Amino acid sequence: MEDEAPSIRDMLAVNLRAARAARGISLSELSRRSGIGKATLSQLESGGGNPTIETVFSLSRVLEVAISDLLDHRAGSALTVVRGADVEVLSGEGVDLRPLRRIETGEGVIEVYDQVVRGDAPQRSQGHVGVEHTVVQSGSLRVEVAGRTVEIGPGDYVAFDAREPHRYTASDGPVHSVLLLQYRADERLDGRPHPVLKG
Repeated sequence: MEDEAPSIRDMLAVNLRAARAARGISLSELSRRSGIGKATLSQLESGGGNPTIETVFSLSRVLEVAISDLLDHRAGSALTVVRGADVEVLSGEGVDLRPLRRIETGEGVIEVYDQVVRGDAPQRSQGHVGVEHTVVQSGSLRVEVAGRTVEIGPGDYVAFDAREPHRYTASDGPVHSVLLLQYRADERLDGRPHPVLKG
C-alpha cells in the first residue's frame, strides 16, 4: 500500500515555519528579504495560497535551505514508487515541476524533478545553490547561463553551476525533461557552511 502524499501547500507550510524559526527570522524580515508580501507569507505558513516556483526559489535563497527542505515529506524505504499523477505540480513563469524525490548520500543531496518547460514564457532563475543537471526527453530546450546559450534536444544533457542566473526556454513547443539539483547538505550561495546546520 502506498502512502498518500501531503500537498505542496501542506509541506511548504510546515517546512517554511520550521526554517524561519531555525533562522530566527520574523515574518516581516522574511518579507523584506524575499520581496514576498507579509500577508502572502502568512497565508503560505497557514497552508493557504498558491505557491509558485518563483516563490519557493526565493524563500530557498533567503532562508538558505534546499528547495526540497521546503517541499519534501517522504522517508526512504526499500521500494519507493512515485506516481506522476499523484504529485502536485509546482508551476512557474514557464515551467511545471513535479518534485519526485530527495536523495541523501553522505554529505550530498540530489533532488529529482519531472520538468516540463511549457513554451509560453521563459523560466528565469536568479540562481540557487548547487549544480543543475537536465536531461531532455522530448522537445528542444534553450539554456542560458552566464552569457552562454546552448540548444539541447532529446537525449541531450546539460549541467551548470546553479548559483549563476539562468533561463530555460522551450524553442518549439513543450519540452519534457528530468531535472536534478545536486548540492552539499550544508551548502549556501556564498559557499560557506550553513549557520543553522553547523555541528
